[in-house]
Amino acid sequence: MHARNIRAGRPDSGLEEGTDQDLDRLIALVARGDQAAFEQVYDRLAGPAYGVIRRVLRDPAQSEEVAQEVLLEVWRAASRFDASRGSAATWVMTIAHRRAIDRVRSETAAAQREHRALPEPIPVDEVAESVEASLEAERVRRCLDGLTELQRESITLAYYGGYTYPQVAALLGTALGTIKTRIRDGLIRLRDCMGVSW
Repeated sequence: MHARNIRAGRPDSGLEEGTDQDLDRLIALVARGDQAAFEQVYDRLAGPAYGVIRRVLRDPAQSEEVAQEVLLEVWRAASRFDASRGSAATWVMTIAHRRAIDRVRSETAAAQREHRALPEPIPVDEVAESVEASLEAERVRRCLDGLTELQRESITLAYYGGYTYPQVAALLGTALGTIKTRIRDGLIRLRDCMGVSW
């Protein structure tokens, strides 16, 4: 496991190199211990994974650390990837998002323990923000689970992975118009689920 290009990676890096089926194939090779395949997966998904995590954690150093954990998990757990449930890119971005949320929860729990242990009050603005972010992320995750697989996959790539609509269409091998419709309908369902007006 190496730490190259985590921060330098851009969400669009590697799109021209192959399709989502190619990533699926690479993950299957990684599951058999193929290090060269893992390096290709790393090069193509480290940047997008870091972007997803950075949106949740904001802190660059923590985001880089969690991104390393995500790629290590991909190496160790590649055999659990199931292409029938979604693309490899979506699988990795989902792991990245969950790891970032877990880090927020861990930081929040640690801050709360520290707060309880201190004899005098400390400002809790940051803790409150972390709790609020954690609760909001959990709510978004529940609402995402209510979408169709196609809607969830498209929205995850566009909004958590940082891909443009044309890039999502290329990754999923689907017409751009279909992607736009999927995302629009999915966002409407998310809005209704979360009870917000956009």
